[in-house]
Amino acid sequence: MQTNLADFIKDTPQGIEAERILRACVHCGFCTATCPTYQLLGDELDGPRGRIYLIKQVLEGREPSESTRMHLDRCLTCRSCESTCPSGVQYGRLVDIGRHVVEARVPRSGAERLTRWVLREFVPRAGLFGLSMKAGRMVRPLLPGALKSKVPNVRPTGQWPAPKRARKWIALAGCAQPSMAPSVNPSAARVLDALGISLQEMPGAGCCGAVRYHLNDQEGGLDDARRNIDAWWPAIAAGEVEGILMTASGCGVQVREYGHMLAGDEAYAEKARRVSEMTQDVSQLVLREAKVLRALLEQRGPGSGERIAFHAPCTLQHGQKIRGVVEGLLAAAGYEVLPVADAHLCCGSAGTYSLLQPELSLQLRDNKLAALGAGGPSRIASANVGCMTHLESGAQVPVVHWIELLDERLA
Repeated sequence: MQTNLADFIKDTPQGIEAERILRACVHCGFCTATCPTYQLLGDELDGPRGRIYLIKQVLEGREPSESTRMHLDRCLTCRSCESTCPSGVQYGRLVDIGRHVVEARVPRSGAERLTRWVLREFVPRAGLFGLSMKAGRMVRPLLPGALKSKVPNVRPTGQWPAPKRARKWIALAGCAQPSMAPSVNPSAARVLDALGISLQEMPGAGCCGAVRYHLNDQEGGLDDARRNIDAWWPAIAAGEVEGILMTASGCGVQVREYGHMLAGDEAYAEKARRVSEMTQDVSQLVLREAKVLRALLEQRGPGSGERIAFHAPCTLQHGQKIRGVVEGLLAAAGYEVLPVADAHLCCGSAGTYSLLQPELSLQLRDNKLAALGAGGPSRIASANVGCMTHLESGAQVPVVHWIELLDERLA
């Protein structure tokens, strides 16, 4: 794609990156076929190719409008288009740049600004967010349906094993998962302990930065990244840990981008690169220990054959390019993993999207639940707290993290 960027961005790091991404696009339109919002709305401007044109026009000097912002707001940033694109266009990075420019030039209404400010300042603060979840559960029966769906019931956490193994990994607690799905990290810790690895959370680490970064507070998101790096770095520098483990795929895709996002920060560039290299999804680590896992499963006898539908989060399959791993691990553990139609499509959670675009989000959720429920599963599994909570709000069967299923099997 030929470009002629305007002076205000042309020679900046963002402009140089945007120009490289734009020039990779060959206008083929393959991306529109796998875009969830294009499938729902049928508007070229609500698909990746149309949004790329809008961003290109803005970066070349055309003044954006509220319509421009609306089409960019409707994007889930699911990155399904990246999995489809034959040219390797890094659409996710481009849309972050485009949104940041448009946000600065098209002021929002007072109500919109307030909503986004509350989300940026409230959700990433795990303590404050946790208190609100506790309060919500106390009055959950009295809440209207829309609010009740945002306050999920929680499962018992169980014991976190003592860190007695020679091999050690760091786990990120995150901001939402400790209060919305507090059983996930303890389950991961028990599974890894059985595999000979101790898992520990580091004081000082918190939100991965995705909430602020994707709400156009990119500096705030980078500050979150720096805080996490500071919390992890002493253990990394001392060689005490093998890596950094993510049990929420949304956090995983963000932390694996730290090296790119902080490349221009002299104080953090090298540390960020190292952190990104050391970060893995829990499925990757369990797969690496497959030989030990198979031996443990054999000791426990055949599995139950329980029918499970797995929803692969976009941040896992498109953002981190991890496909088929979880399904294989669950099948090896004795679960019957059902096929799911249109498994590449987003469930509609997408971070804060379900709050900011509720109508589109619910349509996508209901479509996803229909696909997941077609085979009659007894439970639905996923790999990201946002997807789990969103699906649970409309599901007829329990929704769990897949590592909890493996924890049950090894118990």
